[in-house]
Amino acid sequence: MTDVDRVGNVLGALALSVTDLTAAAITDDTGHAPSAAAALSALHQFLDRPTVDRLRQVLGLTHSGAVRLVDRLDAAGLVVREAGPDSRSRAVVLTDKGRAAAVRVTAARTAALGAALASFSAGERQTLHTLLSRLMAGVVEAKDGGAWICRLCDVQACGRTEGHCPTANAAAAKYPDAPRFPRR
Repeated sequence: MTDVDRVGNVLGALALSVTDLTAAAITDDTGHAPSAAAALSALHQFLDRPTVDRLRQVLGLTHSGAVRLVDRLDAAGLVVREAGPDSRSRAVVLTDKGRAAAVRVTAARTAALGAALASFSAGERQTLHTLLSRLMAGVVEAKDGGAWICRLCDVQACGRTEGHCPTANAAAAKYPDAPRFPRR
């Protein structure tokens, strides 16, 4: 077994563990399934009145899956559909209840990840941040299609508004002509 195999194996196990940990924390704390939580978070953090199709792209869902998700969020009073950018489309917009739920999603995720990092010193967290930022840039470079990496992120925590988000910066380099989402 090579170093790459060994590190890759641990990284894969860690990725699944962190996914399970955050999904459980979000579901336990908010009552929202991961796909609903990701939709609420993306709508709150960086999507501004997206169409169902744009939301589908961000979440990596099929069109019918995104419609069903928006239907569930609408029925729960978390989103509403409003007039879209053209006469054929509808925009998905958070309600006040939906914004509050999105804030709870972010808080649950932050708490779970904070607990996972609690045994690291400040210096170790900085080193880990540097390494993970490089890893994320590589993931963005290699990724083609599917769900967006930042769909559950707290864009304030990553420093996106100051230009420090490794994922947003790598995406901007990879897709220089792509439209940018508003920074909040």
